Amino acid sequence: MSKGFLATVRLGPKGQIVIPKEVREMFGVGPGDSLILMADPTRGIALQKHDFMMKIAKTILDGNGQTLYPKESNSNLEAFAEAINHAEELP
Repeated sequence: MSKGFLATVRLGPKGQIVIPKEVREMFGVGPGDSLILMADPTRGIALQKHDFMMKIAKTILDGNGQTLYPKESNSNLEAFAEAINHAEELP
């Protein structure tokens, strides 16, 4: 059984946060890694490794998105996949 982690992080003057060492180690992320930030007013904020999200985008764009998200419409899945593909282009 894996352990979770709970911590409070403080937003710095430039809007930056520090991801605690335990979390970086838990998810195998380090300096130079790309993360995708996802935000939804009702669901909150989430971070995920870019390469993981690209695998999801590929699955959706290959026409297999319903296997991951069976209740979601194809148009929503395609929009999600396109957003993942373009996330690296954002500032």
